Amino acid sequence: MDELNKQYPFRCMLSFRPMIDCLRRSFVQAGGRSEQELDDILEQAPELADPVRDHAVLKRRAPFVERLMALAFPAPYWESEPIAAVVPFVMRPVLASPLFRSLFLGEDGAFSGRRNVSKPDFERGRVIRAYLMILDKLCGVRQRFEFPLIHIVPDPETGLERHFRMDLDFRFVEVRRTGSERSELEEHERDEILSHLTEPDRLRGILPPQQFEFHGFTLFRAVDVTQTEMFSALERALVDQESVVSRDGFLRLQDQLRMLFRRPDLMAGLAALHDDQVLLLNTGGDLKESCIFHDSRHIPAAEFEGSAYERAVTSGKVLRIPDLLEEPWPEHIKRDILGRGARSLIVAPLFFKGECIGTLDLEAPEPGGFEAMDELVAEQIRPLFAMAIKRALDDFHVRIEGVIKQECTAIHPTVEWRFRKAALHYLDRIRMGRAAELEPIVFPDVYPFYATSDIRGSADARNEAVQEDLAQQLELALKVLQAAQADKPLFILKETAGRVQATRERILEGLGSSDEIAVLRFLREEVVPLFEHLSGMSPSVVEAVHAYHEAVDDKAGTVFRLRRAFEESVTMLNDRLAAYLDREESEAQAMFPHYFERHRTDGVDYVIYVGESLTEENGFCELYLRNMRLWQLRVACGMAWHTEQLKASLKVPLDTAHLILVQNAPLSIRFRYDEKRFDVDGAYDVRHEILKSRIDKAVIKGSTDRLTQPERLAVVYSQPDEARDMERHIDFLRSEGFLTGETERVDLGDLPGVQGLKAFRVAVDLDSPALAEAAGRGFE
Repeated sequence: MDELNKQYPFRCMLSFRPMIDCLRRSFVQAGGRSEQELDDILEQAPELADPVRDHAVLKRRAPFVERLMALAFPAPYWESEPIAAVVPFVMRPVLASPLFRSLFLGEDGAFSGRRNVSKPDFERGRVIRAYLMILDKLCGVRQRFEFPLIHIVPDPETGLERHFRMDLDFRFVEVRRTGSERSELEEHERDEILSHLTEPDRLRGILPPQQFEFHGFTLFRAVDVTQTEMFSALERALVDQESVVSRDGFLRLQDQLRMLFRRPDLMAGLAALHDDQVLLLNTGGDLKESCIFHDSRHIPAAEFEGSAYERAVTSGKVLRIPDLLEEPWPEHIKRDILGRGARSLIVAPLFFKGECIGTLDLEAPEPGGFEAMDELVAEQIRPLFAMAIKRALDDFHVRIEGVIKQECTAIHPTVEWRFRKAALHYLDRIRMGRAAELEPIVFPDVYPFYATSDIRGSADARNEAVQEDLAQQLELALKVLQAAQADKPLFILKETAGRVQATRERILEGLGSSDEIAVLRFLREEVVPLFEHLSGMSPSVVEAVHAYHEAVDDKAGTVFRLRRAFEESVTMLNDRLAAYLDREESEAQAMFPHYFERHRTDGVDYVIYVGESLTEENGFCELYLRNMRLWQLRVACGMAWHTEQLKASLKVPLDTAHLILVQNAPLSIRFRYDEKRFDVDGAYDVRHEILKSRIDKAVIKGSTDRLTQPERLAVVYSQPDEARDMERHIDFLRSEGFLTGETERVDLGDLPGVQGLKAFRVAVDLDSPALAEAAGRGFE
């Protein structure tokens, strides 16, 4: 027995008794001569009815063992399927079918190949599964356990890896207690076990392994999942750009394709279509550069006219060519393909959004190397390679556009000039043989503009929607169980109904962070599976089951009525606010170029930077700064107006609160290459970022009243000159009919790391024709 089995804490014994008992039960129902055959076997080999402590008995009594196993597993099945009988939880088969033995067992009878999990994880999984069986069969505690075991072995014919899922059948395993230990668990022990099911060391303290034995055998059934595993492996690999842009990555893809098509000599190739050029990759991924097209061969597309490649691209279908010698080819392509030793070919055109962007080639060295079913497999993997080629083409375009886009990210048009300049310096240093890194990009003396239009109480509203939906789903499930109980009184129905009712009452009292997942798991695993067995009851039960399924969203797996209404309302409001802000920002961009970022969560916020250093052509002055402050106030009024206009259309009533943070002192921003974004530069300037992150929690000093209120505009400042400028702008907008009422001046309570803030608060005139005309333009 190997080291892994020596360390196993439970005593496990081979026994045919559980199978014999199972067979006798089936014989009672079916009758026939099988029971006489069983009695005859046990009469001649009675030791097979007892635990088999010495496995040499299996050899001595081999004919009787075979006859006994044939009663449960007919000879044709045993001879043709990869199955084995294994001592419970001991990874050494004692009986194996010929196919199982040839695939998985070495000369010493031990497993060959490798598993998909590490040795420690496998050992822990064996112990956990044993404890779950103990809990199920002796303690009445049932828990699901998904521990897929994939065994990877070389194919005897091709030498390629094959992947098999080992389906474990524990029907013929019994759990036995040793000694006279108590059989019931205390409530606190049960809770402890359920809380630490994945921690074997904790379980041993409550259920010591020496108190239990496992008798019988586990049946291993090997299911070939090579194709499924290779599809998944290809999908994972092609997500990584390196899989097609590096030699090693592409060779790994080729190995996976060989396993998928079960051809050890398969050669793969990729080609991309760019304008009127075909960009060829060398077969087998002979790449040296990080860009997939950097060292590729560029061939005019016209040279492929009349070839199988053109036919595949034109038809949009996978094309299989049994013998390349019988196919008309342009001479240079024929020399290239045959020179690689290819005689049969599959060409799979790769499409993205209806446009052919490349091809995947699969080559075999002999005629007829691919069968018709291989076309279907190629069809299935086409979308994966299409996405990989699309990403590679995007990378090519990035290189064409310059180092700027490759090294940084998509850059706002206002500041692209500065990145272009840095990229030119970078390329100059490379040309001169100097160490090359993109130079720091810093914009000094820029003025920040920050504002937010936040959906008030969105978190509470979302939680209430979840709470009501769950309560309704539980109520519908309860009605099914109550109707079934009335039709056929069963203790289990009454018990389950009580649990559903208790869960519903708890949910209505308050929703915890993990309650939604727990409730849905409870319904999915313990309640809904009962409905199938209740379908044959009275019409009232059938009607209640139908009502439950009608109310449950198929995609979400839960009642989603209120949540859908809430999410749709948030989306509708966010869409309107974002569209209005984008329109206004585009017009402001025409007044003076500036850097702009917009974010949307439960509401919309934005940051703008304005300053002379941001522009390639100078011309910034204070006039533009004051104009942007006034623009910011007008936009906030427009956001409030659009919220008011949408209220009647929203399925869930929502409101927004609007805040502007004013800072007249300029700061510096730096592009962070590692994070691909701008950030403030310097310790002093970080104060503005702190304010942005905390200002939404501001309250009026000496009270708990939130600063931001629906239908009102809050302007936060800290310096007297900021107050004078904003008060003047507020007075102007009041005279224009955008704002109404008196301006409220308040001091704000201290925030962590921020003190001394003040604010104006003023009402937006939502009934103003002037505001409606300005904000509603284009939204009629």
